[in-house]
Amino acid sequence: MAGSRFAIVAALVAQLAAAPVVAEGLAGAYLAGRQARYSNDFENAAVYYTQALTRDPGNPSLMEAAVLSNLSLGRLDRALPVARTMEEQGLKSQLSQMVLLADEAWNNRYDDLLSRIADKRGIGTLVDGLVAGWAHLGKGAMSDAIAAFDEAAKDRGQRSFAMYHKALALALVGDLESAEEILGASGPGSAVQTRRGVIARLQVLSQLDRNEQALEVLDAAFGQTLDPELSSLRDALAAGEVLPFDIVASPRDGMAEVLYAVAGALRGEARDADTILFVRLAGYLRPGHVDAILLTAEILEDMEQYELAAETYRKVPRDHGAFHAAELGRADTLRRSGRPDAAIEVLEQLATSHGDLPVVHSSLGDLFRTLDRYEDAAAAYDRALALFSEEDQSQWFLYYARGICHERIDDWPAAEADFRKALEINPGRPEVLNYLGYSLVEQHQKLDEALAMIEEAVAARPESGYIVDSLGWVLYRLGRYDEAVGHMERATELMPVDPIVNDHLGDVYWAVGRYREAEFQWKRALSFAEYGDAAEDADPDRIRRKLEVGLDQVLEEEGAPPLKVADDDT
Repeated sequence: MAGSRFAIVAALVAQLAAAPVVAEGLAGAYLAGRQARYSNDFENAAVYYTQALTRDPGNPSLMEAAVLSNLSLGRLDRALPVARTMEEQGLKSQLSQMVLLADEAWNNRYDDLLSRIADKRGIGTLVDGLVAGWAHLGKGAMSDAIAAFDEAAKDRGQRSFAMYHKALALALVGDLESAEEILGASGPGSAVQTRRGVIARLQVLSQLDRNEQALEVLDAAFGQTLDPELSSLRDALAAGEVLPFDIVASPRDGMAEVLYAVAGALRGEARDADTILFVRLAGYLRPGHVDAILLTAEILEDMEQYELAAETYRKVPRDHGAFHAAELGRADTLRRSGRPDAAIEVLEQLATSHGDLPVVHSSLGDLFRTLDRYEDAAAAYDRALALFSEEDQSQWFLYYARGICHERIDDWPAAEADFRKALEINPGRPEVLNYLGYSLVEQHQKLDEALAMIEEAVAARPESGYIVDSLGWVLYRLGRYDEAVGHMERATELMPVDPIVNDHLGDVYWAVGRYREAEFQWKRALSFAEYGDAAEDADPDRIRRKLEVGLDQVLEEEGAPPLKVADDDT
């Protein structure tokens, strides 16, 4: 036991050289590590838990925490000594078992791996059954591998995954016809039809000298608008080239594919803190697994670990078909971390290297728009739209976004044209109907049409506070104050701390003579005017003036028409 403790201390001491200083003793490092873990700060969590572990090497909770932090970072070399010690000491830990299984897979220790699974010291039923199939294949026992995949397929919940991996294993050993029979099947229980699953089938068909069929499969699955990776595949197939089968190139790759598939299935269904463990294991077993790299970066971004996310996105090679996707992700990460200039630089460089992709220019337009650089945004949307050879439904958002830019720079004719084009391409879009209808009212144009548009938008999105607010505000603008009250009250229920919505409700209350309630809403609006995105459009000085002299006086001072209830002729 003493030897195990010495080994774990020796393995971990090297991590402490650059450690932040915390209070002396175990408690300070433990508490700092726990706080870092709660905030998903894996770097500091690993450092602090390591500090604590050197002071109390036999503490099971600290060992578990150290394994978790390092596994979350993808540093299995640092998690491995702790995991080994835990197993030597008979401590039951699924985390340590995940690390040890991955180590055995990496070193092709198939007998040890299969013994682990047989002893129920693996990761879980779904993963273990599929990993066992690949381990048997690694030993050269193809019949045992097929039996393991078939056994896993008996569970209806995992049949699609099991059949997919059975097909990959068959293709890897050259039984392409059997692989295609599985990958090409349809209906309940057929092989999972993910993007990678389709690409695997394209490769199998090409290996079978069936490129024409592969092209049909590709077009049916992805349509005509393809990213660089899919475009490259299509060009190769059309040119009669034989695609290599490289979705998996070894049993270890197959195990990585299992873990990546599980992470993809968990995405959005489980906590990010759990999902990242599986995708980290996949990346460890197959370092060049680009889809695993992208998924890891996306999860880190969602966990607000922006520096780690940006670092991960940069691991995608420049010559890979997914490089543009990685750079788009990195730019978004930089923007969310408060570095918009760096994000713009990334996108502008991408526009140079991948300028033929509309998404690059539209992403730059979106970024400029969030920074209120509307002229630059409109120009970027112009470039994006110019790259389309024909009209398709995806373009509605580009026209909508460009319309917002034109409206913000006071080019209303261009804005209205863009909004109407967006609705022509994709009729009934609530956000477009709302924006165009609201703007027409502000322009005092086509009021009946504007009201109809916003009513249609509310019918489609009755829980959208912004759209319900628009309906109430339009009725107010039309002098239909009593009708406006209910909608404005509903909008404040949906968005209780929005300064604009509360300000609008105050104006409506004033218009119907409910002056004290109006003043209360204006005060609420004022209290929210310094927080959130909507606060940028709030006008605190105007709200204060209304509280001083009332809405009627403010309208008079602004030269605006006085409040007037609509009659039947209005």
